[in-house]
Amino acid sequence: MKEIYHLLDKIKDRLRANNITSTVTFGDMMEVDLSKTSIYPLAHTSIGNVVFGEYTMTADIGVMFLDLVDKSKNQSTFDSFYGNDNIQDIYNTQLAAANDLQSHLRRGDLFEDNDMKISNNVIAEPIQDRFENELAGWGISISVEMPNNNFSTCE
Repeated sequence: MKEIYHLLDKIKDRLRANNITSTVTFGDMMEVDLSKTSIYPLAHTSIGNVVFGEYTMTADIGVMFLDLVDKSKNQSTFDSFYGNDNIQDIYNTQLAAANDLQSHLRRGDLFEDNDMKISNNVIAEPIQDRFENELAGWGISISVEMPNNNFSTCE
């Protein structure tokens, strides 16, 4: 049974190919060295529950798309709506990275080539000030359904 390896590899490869993400990590977010500024923008993946159906299994995958907030030392005189940082830029680019992943799983090459498909509506949740560094971005949770036919009932 190699479905989880296959799924995680395909997600990792798509995240690395999106022309936005610099680093892709997996596992416990607290074990990622967030102090390294060279790793951003970062996509961090984790796996949750797996539900077995008769001929399918559905894996819950969490992905956080994060970048470092850059605060300007000079006060903006242009428009206070945009503030003194790049948070809106981060929200825009990281949402594009999230959309790229979910689109490829829903109707793109990850769906067509691998019989993987999203079985839920994907909700992107904004992230800000959750970690020791000043990071912002989006978190998504996707349920990916795939065939569960890699077994034998014969002994």
